[in-house]
Amino acid sequence: MESLLQQLERFSEVLAVSRTAAVSAWGPAAVRRAVQWARYLRRAHGRLRAALEGRRRAGPRLGAWGGRDVVLSARLLGNRALGAAAHRCLLRLLFPGPAAPAPAAALQARLARLARRRGAVRLLLRGGPAEDAALRTQAELLLRRLRDGPAGGLLDGLWARAPRAAFLRAAAAALLLDPAGPAPGELLRWLLGRADALAALCRDLPAARLAALAARHPALRRAYLRQLARWGCRLRYDLPSGRWEAAEPAHVSWAELRGRFLSLARAPPPLKDAALAALEAWSARDGAFRVRGLSVWTDLLLALGPGAGTDGLGAASSSGVLGAGGCRLARPGPARSPEHAHFPK
Repeated sequence: MESLLQQLERFSEVLAVSRTAAVSAWGPAAVRRAVQWARYLRRAHGRLRAALEGRRRAGPRLGAWGGRDVVLSARLLGNRALGAAAHRCLLRLLFPGPAAPAPAAALQARLARLARRRGAVRLLLRGGPAEDAALRTQAELLLRRLRDGPAGGLLDGLWARAPRAAFLRAAAAALLLDPAGPAPGELLRWLLGRADALAALCRDLPAARLAALAARHPALRRAYLRQLARWGCRLRYDLPSGRWEAAEPAHVSWAELRGRFLSLARAPPPLKDAALAALEAWSARDGAFRVRGLSVWTDLLLALGPGAGTDGLGAASSSGVLGAGGCRLARPGPARSPEHAHFPK
């Protein structure tokens, strides 16, 4: 018994350090030892709690130690001084995946409840590997927090302060978890109302994930196609090279735009039909001349190959000569975006 009490006292020092910048010196081994120590103390507390009831000396000192593993984990997750390698190790310990043992699953549940009560969604939105188990927990935590109160202030605060790539990954995962629920609806309305967040979502997420989102949410599908249209009209056809080129280095390239449309064209209806119909409408507005280099939309249809609404004109060459995203070559100056073209529902 005395040995256990001494361990509790020593661990209290670890717990105090976990919220300071001193954890910058911790490596994966130190994080692993701290978490394992906290889990051991929780198990010991559970076994000895009944025996300790009624003991004035030991009872009060042990009574508050049942959730110290949760407190330690939450503090380390929220401590930006923790190094990247140690943080990855912590995520793997806390979110080992679908085959996690029951104690790990129970810790995840308690950790999520603690973070929700404290309004600390940011704890789980720190940058790190986008592992499935951790990402799902982040998404669930975000949805639970959205159900607790008004979404606007929370989402604006996360967008301003949390790492944006991690926030967007969690937001996308949340929109796929429960597409018809009220919390995802609030999140979707916020995204559609924030042009910078929507543009970042469309730019930074993988094409396959965006296609999945567009398939689940028609409003996001239309917004995504409008964003692709804006990107396409920033490309210009370079006559000497025979390629569509970005007007500025920061603009989306032909290869990336083609890849995004290819992902949409491979999706099942109605997403595939909506993407191809949009390309056909924009191509028709440019004159529907089946000549490469005149309209980026026609060239995209050609690049997608047979069956993509090109009337059998065939696929583009793999050399990248057929660019994506510009408007007609003959139109001087900045091209007019097809933003108001017809978008099939």
